Amino acid sequence: MEQFAQFKVGAQRVYGMLHVPDGEAPAQGWPSVVVLHGFTGNRGGDHRLLPLLSRHLAARGVASLRFDFRGSGESEGDFSEMTVAREVEDVEAAFAYLRGLPMLDPERVMLLGFSMGGLVAALAAEKVRPHRLALWAPALPELWLPLLRGGYAPPVILDHGGWPLGREFLLEMPRVKPLEAAGRWGGVARVFHGDADTVCPPAFGVRYAGALGCDAVAIPGANHTFDSLEAVELLYRETGRFLTGG
Repeated sequence: MEQFAQFKVGAQRVYGMLHVPDGEAPAQGWPSVVVLHGFTGNRGGDHRLLPLLSRHLAARGVASLRFDFRGSGESEGDFSEMTVAREVEDVEAAFAYLRGLPMLDPERVMLLGFSMGGLVAALAAEKVRPHRLALWAPALPELWLPLLRGGYAPPVILDHGGWPLGREFLLEMPRVKPLEAAGRWGGVARVFHGDADTVCPPAFGVRYAGALGCDAVAIPGANHTFDSLEAVELLYRETGRFLTGG
């Protein structure tokens, strides 16, 4: 079953897609995972990476919610308002939404974040206490620090390739500590990254895995968005195995 989903964060609506396995739910409800897209992305992901993940997981008995962060995709809000703190709020609202659905197990809601979504997931884990945490090619704040241009943020909005990047996002980045948050969380986690990723290099994944005390799974030959059929097949298989307890 696939259906549109929506929930509110403050006065703004967040739009997404809910995937639920076919058949009768187990007595305790289906396990589920909240899926977070990356910077300037949306719930579709690159080359349909996230919808096809949701269908892969549904076939294996795991429900999922893919949503657009406020200011991204079809959700309300403007991208200029986007900050990491606001995206963490969106994750909290998404968990509350899933935990309120009768066909899902409120104790087995998991979290998966891609790229900047991985950074957000690491920060949100302390708050939402996911059953399991998966990070795909997770980003670190240092990716955006060069935009501060000698330590100074733009007065209001930075035109970032057609995206109106807000001053608050840039001022927030030096204060964001996802590795420290990951180290405090202490739950079951796994990191997945392409060993040919030049955007969020494999060293980022290794640092997250070290903070989380978990394994880092390298996808051979894969770049940041896992742009090969072979890489995607391996990524889905290993992610599915982890989320289902394998």
